[in-house]
Amino acid sequence: MSAPVFVPMQEADLDWVAAREREIYAFPWSLNNFRDALSAGYSCWLMRDGADAMGYGIVMRVLDEAHLLNISVIPERQKQGHGEKLLAFLKELAQQHGGSQMFLEVRASNLLAAGFYLRRGFSQIGLRKAYYPAAAGREDALIMRCAL
Repeated sequence: MSAPVFVPMQEADLDWVAAREREIYAFPWSLNNFRDALSAGYSCWLMRDGADAMGYGIVMRVLDEAHLLNISVIPERQKQGHGEKLLAFLKELAQQHGGSQMFLEVRASNLLAAGFYLRRGFSQIGLRKAYYPAAAGREDALIMRCAL
């Protein structure tokens, strides 16, 4: 397996990204959410292995803060270290653009993801009540932060 390559997300990638998002999440971002992120100038990236895209990430930068809005690896490429590589790339890029800290929200029920972030330097700094849609109404989000 070769090292992944990171390329800026383009408008032509959005159908693929939105389709993968629907495969991964019960409550996915819409095609328009991705389109809005791209047109707003957020830092939107694809992670590729050769010609094949295997993940994507979106970061909003404001002054010295970076907010990780979406990070995803396609199901058949999960649990192979790709999420860690993608997160490391996004953190490094944010730091290169003057970021000193990164924030994110994760579903309170997503213990696997929360553990992933904790092992990579994030700590929980708060809770957003009823932040995410859920099958039984709304679900809380853990607010996490790490220094870059």
